[in-house]
Amino acid sequence: MRVLITGGAGFVGSNLARALAGHHEVVALDSLRRRGSELTLDRLRTAGVAFVHGDVREPGDLAEAGPFDALVECSAEPSVMAGVDGGRDFVVHTNLLGAYHCFEAAARHGAQVVFLSTSRVYPVAGLTALALERRGDRYELADAQPLPGASARGIAEDFPLAGARTLYGATKLAAEHLLAEYDVPWVVNRCGVIAGPWQMGKVDQGVFTHWALSHRFGRPLAYVGFGGAGLQVRDLLHVDDLVALVERQLEDPQGWHGATYNVGGGRVGSLSLRETTALCREISGRQLDLGAVPETRPGDVPVYLSDCEALFEHTDWRPQRTPRDILSDIFAWIDDHADLLERTL
Repeated sequence: MRVLITGGAGFVGSNLARALAGHHEVVALDSLRRRGSELTLDRLRTAGVAFVHGDVREPGDLAEAGPFDALVECSAEPSVMAGVDGGRDFVVHTNLLGAYHCFEAAARHGAQVVFLSTSRVYPVAGLTALALERRGDRYELADAQPLPGASARGIAEDFPLAGARTLYGATKLAAEHLLAEYDVPWVVNRCGVIAGPWQMGKVDQGVFTHWALSHRFGRPLAYVGFGGAGLQVRDLLHVDDLVALVERQLEDPQGWHGATYNVGGGRVGSLSLRETTALCREISGRQLDLGAVPETRPGDVPVYLSDCEALFEHTDWRPQRTPRDILSDIFAWIDDHADLLERTL
């Protein structure tokens, strides 16, 4: 196949492009707007991936990529804080109009679409209304919950979608609905936190890599929100595990067509910020004095876990790497590229 990956120089896109290049003709399209994305260009080139410097907001740029058999839509403004202080144009134009341009291109070529969405499609009010219990250094979801689609396992696809989320989540959800109107094979992956080497992590996107980078380079860190105790929890998935899933989806377009799945580490693949700190200290041998900011930021939630039962009923794919494995891989990557990363970030 000829596979177009939008956001192809980003964290997920570049890892996926390199993996697929061994079996398919792969084109990566990226605007290189995000700092650090330029570091992936040599990696793409050595893997035999063709690169197009283009922006999904511009249909002509997509046309320059030529025809394709499958599209993996990885492009996004991924920050949960996007638009909070105004300036909504970029996130809306990229995540919604950019996705529209991608779907139009796929329709012209009759191509399959694998759309990488986000767990942020689930409304903030619903997630903050869930029943929690503190156990050790983390919050847990209680067995009994006030809303359907929520349990101790996490959030399932039938969790109520009414209500505000973030502009990031709203634009990705709108793009999901838009995709359903196209007569092409498609599948939607609602991803939790993806982590691993070559992620330029920041506090508002890529928090686990951000935690590792801060420990490695001795940068200040703080527990932000929910009283500043660091008990909030997210699940995490190694990028290579996500790549393995997307490879399966590309191999069987009709078998996956029309489905929307939560994709993440689930309860067994989750960490609180306090647990993340303890692992980073253990792996890096470096201890930081963390600050505390009690106030909760707009759009933040105390717990998100991906309930992947629907996905597991459809496929025997399962995450293979534990949170410790993921953080160990990140620290090894940082150590191998410490000078380059410190200069860049």
